[in-house]
Amino acid sequence: MRPEAEATVALLIRHGHTEAIGRRLAGRLPGISLSATGRGQATALAARLAGTPITAVYSSPLERAVETATPFASSHGLAVDRLDSLNEFDFGEWTGRTFEELNGLAPWRRFNTHRSTAPVPGGESALDVQRRVVATLEALRSKHPHEVIALVSHLDVIRTAVLHCAGTSLDLFDRFEISPASITSLSLEPCSWRVLATNDDGHAAPEFLSSDWSFGEGLAQ
Repeated sequence: MRPEAEATVALLIRHGHTEAIGRRLAGRLPGISLSATGRGQATALAARLAGTPITAVYSSPLERAVETATPFASSHGLAVDRLDSLNEFDFGEWTGRTFEELNGLAPWRRFNTHRSTAPVPGGESALDVQRRVVATLEALRSKHPHEVIALVSHLDVIRTAVLHCAGTSLDLFDRFEISPASITSLSLEPCSWRVLATNDDGHAAPEFLSSDWSFGEGLAQ
């Protein structure tokens, strides 16, 4: 199904692979860059999006997100606009700890079963993350009507946006897989938002964003 003519299409892209994934909660630690696998994913992503009519690229300020955004932004002749509101979840006291350590903590286990209400020691709540992401998407929808924009961010940040669009509780966060360098596409219409695709990590441009589309009267020809 193609988006409505009035819609802004937001491509929410998770950053590529890092050596921290699956090992420790990197959070907002500085200096976490893409691994060799992640750099390959960023290159492949640029090739995949080469024919997609992206008009603006936004990114979390963290290194791994900017490194993922830069190749495809450059291929479109665009700068990467870093937004603090796309930053990783602030995991507070849990930042940098291994998952083996975290799994032994009752507050961490509660966070992963009651995410809508569980506090993060010294950090932000999942609801706060969702609020800042939704506010950012709404602002960008108004700024970029009828356009395709790309936003590079992080696993749990992207999930909160999907859950909002789906009208689903934050407690069900793990119902949606968001793989490294995958694309999750949202149609942001003035009065309603829709999920077009999630966790799309294939090798072709999104089907509904083929390069032969006309933007004179909106997205669809």
